[in-house]
Amino acid sequence: MSSVAVRACGLVKTHGQGQSRVRAVDEVDLVVPRGQTLAVMGPSGCGKSTLLHLLGGLERPTDGEVWLAGRRIDTLGERALARMRRRSVGFVFQAFHLVEELSAAENVELPALLAGHSLRQARRRASLLLERFGLADRARHLPSQLSGGQRQRVAVARALANDPTVVLADEPTGNLDTAATLDMLRIFEGLRSAGQTLVIVTHDERVAATADRLVSMRDGMFVDDTRLAGSHPRGLGGLIGLED
Repeated sequence: MSSVAVRACGLVKTHGQGQSRVRAVDEVDLVVPRGQTLAVMGPSGCGKSTLLHLLGGLERPTDGEVWLAGRRIDTLGERALARMRRRSVGFVFQAFHLVEELSAAENVELPALLAGHSLRQARRRASLLLERFGLADRARHLPSQLSGGQRQRVAVARALANDPTVVLADEPTGNLDTAATLDMLRIFEGLRSAGQTLVIVTHDERVAATADRLVSMRDGMFVDDTRLAGSHPRGLGGLIGLED
């Protein structure tokens, strides 16, 4: 098993044509070891979200390479890329992106079912995760019946359903009030302590402070890369136990 969760080499993503052509991501090199939490900060429009989409296979680079757990993914066909995303990448978005017609439990079960797990396995994993995140009593509620903080906790549980190589979070506290944001900070701290690999795009310095490492972006490029002080011991290994 590769000790590197995510690697990007000479990553470029351009939008537009001719004089209106813009490099959203400009010759980025990145290595994220397994178990590391990386925070990416920078002004709006600097390429943070585009970078996240490239790392997770939601977009293809114009140039460069993306590797996940030792496997190059930017050259995969659409079917293989979709399988990789389902099994190895968990996504958390600012707008939650829950399926409104499904209950909280069904939303968390869905990635496991799509990845080929049995209904029994999917339900067991969903039950465990919802319990860990304090949502056992909301398992049968629809997203519309949940608060913003509860919906984001469901989204995090869904992201973890397949025990992914990496969780990619795009402004995960952007739509939350102060109390819910603090709740999410505790969750990210716990995931980090449990050794889950995380890449978090954020404007919130409190969220960035939960990371091992902080990268700053501007105009599609990295302008600073800092190892954060005060690393916490990894002592919550039972947080996301998903053994079959």
